[in-house]
Amino acid sequence: MQRDFSKFENGIGVVFADKGILTQAFVHRSYINEHPTFAHGHNERLEFLGDAVLELVVTEHLYRNYPNPEGELTNWRAALVNAKMLSDIAAEIGIDEFLFLSHGESKDSQSKARQYILANAIEAVIGAMYLDSGFEVVRTFVNRFVLSRLPHILEHQLYLDPKSRFQERAQETAGVTPTYRVISEQGPDHAKEFTVGVYLGDELVAQGIGTSKQEAQIDAAEKGLRAKSW
Repeated sequence: MQRDFSKFENGIGVVFADKGILTQAFVHRSYINEHPTFAHGHNERLEFLGDAVLELVVTEHLYRNYPNPEGELTNWRAALVNAKMLSDIAAEIGIDEFLFLSHGESKDSQSKARQYILANAIEAVIGAMYLDSGFEVVRTFVNRFVLSRLPHILEHQLYLDPKSRFQERAQETAGVTPTYRVISEQGPDHAKEFTVGVYLGDELVAQGIGTSKQEAQIDAAEKGLRAKSW
């Protein structure tokens, strides 16, 4: 199956000389499982390369422009290159439209698994871009689509995990330290799903769901931040 990537290339401002390597960046392993004779392999090696190149560009930018301690820079970098952020950027530039996925994966468009597929795909695109066009082209791309989000991250302290952010805002705004309580748990031991509530005193602010109590607490804190417009 051939795809016309001109819309994608125009959107990111990068034209690939090697369309084959660009195609491979969009190929999820599940597609190869269903189409073993497909002309291109899956994107995991490109993802491996792109992850390293992305981290180098972001790290160099932070090092050159901010005199902050290493620990703070590490947190800022993590906020820029985590799966949630990368999947949002991938969706923004239209990667989802061009993915090669298995029939099952293509139906599952809203899951956490799709978030990781998108994040991995943008890293694979960066790896392909590095091989096709070189480091400076990647730097321009990362500056435009990734590092441009840093001011927002710093202003809203998004480099802190959601539980820390919710606690800080709760203490500043309401003078209360939030608590978390398990509301329900269901499923067998090997596949439990927890529902956890985050409370300010007796007020239930939001509920989160996760496969562990910690994951559910983080989800509850994220939803609590939105509920309180924090």
